[in-house]
Order: sequence, then structure tokens, then C-alpha cells
Amino acid sequence: MTKNHKNYLELAFQLAETNLGKTGLNPSVGCVIVKNDTVLSSGVTSFKGRPHSEFNALNKLKGCSGASLYTTMEPCTHYGKTPPCINIIIKKKIKNVFYGFDDPDIRTYQKAKKILKKNGIKAKLLFSKKFRNFYDSYFVNKKKKIPFVSAKIAVSKDYKTINKKNKWITSNLSRKTVHLIRNKFDCIVSTSKSINFDNALLNCRISGLDNYKPDLFIIDLKLNLRKKLKLNNLLKKRKTHIITLIKNRKKSNVFKKLGYKIIFVKTLGDKKDLNILYNKIFKMGYSRVLVETGLTFLNFLLSNKALNELYILKSENKLGKHGNNNDTSKYIRKIFPKLPLINIHNDQLVKKRFNNV
Repeated sequence: MTKNHKNYLELAFQLAETNLGKTGLNPSVGCVIVKNDTVLSSGVTSFKGRPHSEFNALNKLKGCSGASLYTTMEPCTHYGKTPPCINIIIKKKIKNVFYGFDDPDIRTYQKAKKILKKNGIKAKLLFSKKFRNFYDSYFVNKKKKIPFVSAKIAVSKDYKTINKKNKWITSNLSRKTVHLIRNKFDCIVSTSKSINFDNALLNCRISGLDNYKPDLFIIDLKLNLRKKLKLNNLLKKRKTHIITLIKNRKKSNVFKKLGYKIIFVKTLGDKKDLNILYNKIFKMGYSRVLVETGLTFLNFLLSNKALNELYILKSENKLGKHGNNNDTSKYIRKIFPKLPLINIHNDQLVKKRFNNV
């Protein structure tokens, strides 16, 4: 890969990252149009997944004959709710197409290059080591028909997850980092126990992102969720679901009247049950899930190998007798020392990838 190819492809990936978690079941794709070492146009997959990035980049250009197109994923070749992107690429007389990944969708997989070649357009797959994991979530979606599941947890230096003197464990900058992380997911999963304890909103509350509110799933098998919570003020602004047992149908009517949507399950006790729930969430159009709970549910996911990714934010301060745990911290203790650390003011962040689901 030449230096310019690398720069333009990285620019396309940076564009794709802006809409990660906001394009439904379609991947977030970035596209850059270049001619004579000048960027003529750019585009990213639209909110909820349509139009696609190539269309958004090319549709606003009148003269781009002979230009090169850089896109993070192989342009689609099939008709769906919109025409395939190769149509507008051919129509606009693009000369070269460079892309970062083959599309695992069987309707397009490795077909774009052949079709473009027949139309006199050179196409080449360019591997970017820097962004090699960018589409992990999309590949899980396509292969397993479930969302990509991440979780985050904040711990003290002595691995306590509850601060008995103060609501917060980590710094203000770390909490802003959590809002940035939430911005990359289309829904959040929590538990009634966690929400009741924190009276949490679980939205994005930093400048520029404060209008984005990932939809919420609350695991509440016994319907113990408090009726008066701050998140009730967001029920008209985002979809909020309660996951409960089938036998709670009558009790669930109280929450329906408040504006919650109800999802019934028979049980939630092992990995099979989790995969059934994950599949339900995927069929509702969600591709990236962030789990924000306490140690008990996190350990349940870890022990059942039901996570793709875990963020651990660790404070540099010990809580000692002022800290507590509702479950063992042995899993995160094992994970933390083995990974490269990202320093955030007085805290540290690690991100662990799993190949479990």
C-alpha cells in the first residue's frame, strides 16, 4: 500500500467511525473520492443504514470521471431497499476502487471486483493493520445473527465496584470517556438492580453527543424496577424495554402504562438463554450492545463466555473499607494486568476482546 493509499483509506475509516453503532444492521462505511491527490467528496453510511456511503459521496458530485474511490468495505452489488452502490460508481465513471474489507454478505461477497472489472474499473482490496478489527461487530452480526456484545465496568485500584461514600469510583474524565463509548452502540443493556441503585440515565451527556440516547434494555425478571426513576423522563425520546419472565404478564401492565416496552422470556440462566435473548434483540434491528451492570451480571456473562469485548476503567485510588463488591472480582483481576493500558488522567482503561460468542 502506498503512503497516499494508506492515508485516504484511513480517512475513510475515520469517517466510518463517526456513525459506528448508528446504522442499524448495515455496517457503518466511510468513502472518500480522490482525483489528482485532491479529495473531491466524502460520505458515510446514513443514520439507520441508508443511503450507503458511496452513494452519499458520489451523488453530490457532477464531474468525477477518472477519480479514485476509497471505501472501508466492498461496495454492495445487490438490490435491496436501494440500488447497489456499484451502479452509481459505474455511472460516475470512477477509474479505481480501493476497499478495506470484503463484505461477508453472501449477496455481495467478492462480487464487486468482478463486476467493476467488466466495466473497465480497477478494484483492489487494501488491508489496513490499524483498522483490522473495525468490522468485528458486523462479522458477528452476519455469522451469528446476534449483536456484538460489549460491557464496561469501573473498579478501584483494589478492584471494588461500589463506593460506599461517593457515587463515583473513577474520575470525571473517565466518566466522559464512558459517554464516548456509549455513542458507539445502538442500545444499552442493564439490570433493574443497577438502575435502582444508581437511578441511572444511561445516555450520552457530553457536548455534541447529548442528543444521542441509545435505546435501553432492562433485565428485570421479577419486575423489581422502581416506578419513579430519572430515566422515565426519557421514555418518549428513546425505546426502553423491560426483559421479564412470562409469568409476569399481569404485573407488566403497570410498566406498559408508564411507556416501557415488555419482552418476555421463559428463563435466563445459561448461555443458551442468553443467545436466545441476543437473537431477539438482533431481530429488533440492534447490532451493537453495551452492557452496563454490576459485577453479578457481568460475571454471569463472563462465566458463560457471552461477551465479545470488555472495557475496564480502573481508578488509581483504593477504596478499602469504603468499597464493596456484590460478587467476586476474580475475572477482571485476571484480565486487567495482561493488557496494554490507556491512561486517562488518574485512571487506566483496558479493552479486552473475546472470541466467545
